[in-house]
Amino acid sequence: MTTQKAKDIKPFIVMEVLEKAAEMERQGIKVIHLEVGEPDFSVPKGVASAIQKAFDEGRTHYTHSLGDPELREEISRKYKKEYGVDVSPDQIIITSGSSPAILLTLSVLCEPNDEVIISDPGYACYPNFLRFLDTTAIRVPVYEEDGFQYRPEIIRKHITERTKAIFINSPMNPTGNLLSLHSMQELAQFNIPILSDEIYHGLVYKNRAHSILEVTDNAFVLSGFSKLYAMTGLRLGYVIAPPEYVRCMQKIQQNLFICASSTAQRAGIEALRSAHDDVETMRQTYNKRRAYIIERLKGMGFSIQVEPTGAFYVFVNVKHLTNDSYKLAFDILEKAHVGVTPGIDFGENGEGFIRFSYANSIENIALGMDRLQKYLNENFN
Repeated sequence: MTTQKAKDIKPFIVMEVLEKAAEMERQGIKVIHLEVGEPDFSVPKGVASAIQKAFDEGRTHYTHSLGDPELREEISRKYKKEYGVDVSPDQIIITSGSSPAILLTLSVLCEPNDEVIISDPGYACYPNFLRFLDTTAIRVPVYEEDGFQYRPEIIRKHITERTKAIFINSPMNPTGNLLSLHSMQELAQFNIPILSDEIYHGLVYKNRAHSILEVTDNAFVLSGFSKLYAMTGLRLGYVIAPPEYVRCMQKIQQNLFICASSTAQRAGIEALRSAHDDVETMRQTYNKRRAYIIERLKGMGFSIQVEPTGAFYVFVNVKHLTNDSYKLAFDILEKAHVGVTPGIDFGENGEGFIRFSYANSIENIALGMDRLQKYLNENFN
């Protein structure tokens, strides 16, 4: 019999949209994909060369369970250069993407029936990680008018003796908004470990993304190479942890994952050393797409109270059309052949919103917006 824990895991709705779109494409229908948060760029050429070199040199064996020492040193230098914080390479654990980093972190913090505070809306997979560890996700609403920032007074009401961590994600999926330094400082005052998902750092178009390590050491940084370096398929991430947790996390890594891919780690080293120009080209391209899609959506009458300035998402209020974002998303897919993600995928407080990803060419975004405009004219006018 399937365990109740497995049955309780909710589907990742964006993947169901993608899978339905794939069925339509097999029937010859051209779908514009604005649902998936995956860079449409290839890996930087230097990174591709580093992978080939790793194979040529036979670097295809296990690495240290904490990760290749060179890669951990490069990440340490990155945090010193970009955020002015001192991170020992011994605090860094290299993982097969940021998802194992999340699992390792929660595993050393949470016992069954403990609680972790997450934002609502927030990344769809956080509560499923917690459910799998028999930990309770405490969803704290964040609001469009605040730019989806936590309100400390609401968090305070949800803190109990079982609260083991507060999750933050900046730039945020699904909203594309940045958490302010002031907000981080307020959260740090609760003296509860903060889990900071910084996977979209570097993809910022206005202001600056701050690392939680700028304001507190009582924190875990979760990040990786998928988004910034267009390395999603290489599955390379990391966690920066307080020193007292590293040994236990290492033992879990040894048992569950052994180590991250040796060749992917060599690719990560090269990305940090030489891909700066490639990243800047991608960042500027995303910014042009961001400006374009926001302009088009506003032109269709959608309200965007606080414009997103990071990642590659726009979270759009559609409550003037419907309060059933799931039905609307699949209706747009069926009738307009445009894939979008329903806000309910990100929590109950995401209902009445639709997430658009601009990790697609501006030509495809333009075609998608044209189709969406036609759909709105035919169904809501």
